[in-house]
Amino acid sequence: MWPATVGVMQTSIVASLSDTGGRSPVDATTHNLAQLRDEGFRRVWLTQLPWEPDLLTVLAVVLREVDRIEVATGVIPIQNQHPMLLAQRALTLSLIGNGRFILGLGMTHQTVTEGMWGIPWDKPVRRLREYLNGLQPLLAGQAADALGETVTTRGALQIPGAPTPDVYIAALGPQLLRLAGRRTAGTFTWMTGPKTLADHVGPTLRQGAADAGRPDGSVRVVAALPVSVTDDVAGVRAQAARQFAMYGHLPSYRAMLDREGFAGPADAAIIGDERVVADRIEELRAAGVDEFVGGVFDSSTEGRARTRALLRQMDS
Repeated sequence: MWPATVGVMQTSIVASLSDTGGRSPVDATTHNLAQLRDEGFRRVWLTQLPWEPDLLTVLAVVLREVDRIEVATGVIPIQNQHPMLLAQRALTLSLIGNGRFILGLGMTHQTVTEGMWGIPWDKPVRRLREYLNGLQPLLAGQAADALGETVTTRGALQIPGAPTPDVYIAALGPQLLRLAGRRTAGTFTWMTGPKTLADHVGPTLRQGAADAGRPDGSVRVVAALPVSVTDDVAGVRAQAARQFAMYGHLPSYRAMLDREGFAGPADAAIIGDERVVADRIEELRAAGVDEFVGGVFDSSTEGRARTRALLRQMDS
């Protein structure tokens, strides 16, 4: 088994375009990220759900208006846009943000791909590999010439001065983890607990990097989980069970919950007072996680503030 690398762990936060407080998602996201920057967070990961506004369009405004903080997508689905289009958008955002943009990609779920978009779900590993074959040369300022079975990418872009953004893959299964290890900056996980991260995700990712001849430290495990610092443990756990129920039914997340021995998503959530939450987050560092991304979900304003304060305190 490839050993976990135990050391410093960055602590970040995940945010949503749906957290608007009644304002436009552009204004709300700009305000929220400016607040997180002012509180001391170095990086925020923003989700893209299929019914929300287009995240990358919103980020064109946010990266222009909010300085210093890094912004990552967690994650953009690949099936509904061509690699050249995504490379154009990613490089433009990297240019706007002076290199503060990080591109998280993923294979969205079969129910979305086939049910909403009418795009085949089959051959996910091939699809992602062929997508990277076209995308990554373009991000590096090179021409792409990638003939594929699921997607073909040919041509070059002219976006001078745009830094190449790091690419992360939302990978949970062994084949996608090995691909992420060989080709990208690492993986971004959700609803995945410390035992699974230590025994499966980290070793598989790092072995993929080693097999490709990449040096130690080339890839990072970024793990996101719901988190709440609270004295009302039972009430917040009930909220987590309701709010995150769908992740107990989606096959990829259900497999990770089962591997961990969790009955449902509420068991994956990190809930308790400051000491309990800090200990649970420390378990992730010991499991070889390089960056913990807290999904702050408590409906209480006080609870959300306590949670953000602890996350800032634990950032290293």
